[in-house]
Amino acid sequence: MSKIVNIKAAARGRAGKGAARAVRREGLVPGVVYGDKKEPQIISLVYKNIEPHVMTGRFLSTLVDLEVDGAAIRAIPRDIQFDPVKDRITHVDFLRLGKDARIAVDVQVHFKNQDASPALKTGAVLNVVSHTVSLYCPADFIPDEIVVDLTGLQVNQSVHLSQIKLPDRVTSASREDVTLCAVTAQAKEEEVATDAPAAAEVPASAQKAPAAAAAAPAAGAKGAAAPAKGAAPAAAAKPAAKK
Repeated sequence: MSKIVNIKAAARGRAGKGAARAVRREGLVPGVVYGDKKEPQIISLVYKNIEPHVMTGRFLSTLVDLEVDGAAIRAIPRDIQFDPVKDRITHVDFLRLGKDARIAVDVQVHFKNQDASPALKTGAVLNVVSHTVSLYCPADFIPDEIVVDLTGLQVNQSVHLSQIKLPDRVTSASREDVTLCAVTAQAKEEEVATDAPAAAEVPASAQKAPAAAAAAPAAGAKGAAAPAKGAAPAAAAKPAAKK
């Protein structure tokens, strides 16, 4: 079961953006506690007292005893807001928990015994589908984690939440059977074979002459073909008749 965190808080009388900004200027974090059929209560928290719990990554599934001006309030964090530029905590919402309350929380999923899976030992790949699962449980009994045992897992097998033995009084908060992980064969690099290389060179002896005729050599050029015997030059002009 998750441990209960104790955090001191102070009640504040005014609500609104202006009042919240004033609280932040004092180095505090504004917050609100609601639920259990009671009026919302506006509070402020010391930044350094709440930051370590938020940084664990499990704050939204952690039970909290808020000590507000000497009175204890059992609650669970429901929303955390951050400054988009400075990434500082700017607001926290808490859900007040009454006696015998049941809540839905997201619980982390951990995987063990990878070495005991024949598929994973021979190079198969473990695809984690769900890093967290939503569970419905008593407010005073929130599981720390859900553990998936991979022993004996073969290729193309998967593990669903229905296959995991959950603690007493804990059930899935989803209507579907959530897939937690699957084992697939390791992808192999495919060799692309072609009938002939795309850029293969054709031997010179097999090359064909271009379709268009080659231009005739310039007159007087070495190796030029001699004109046929008795043929007049193509460009020769007739001499002018004598008068």
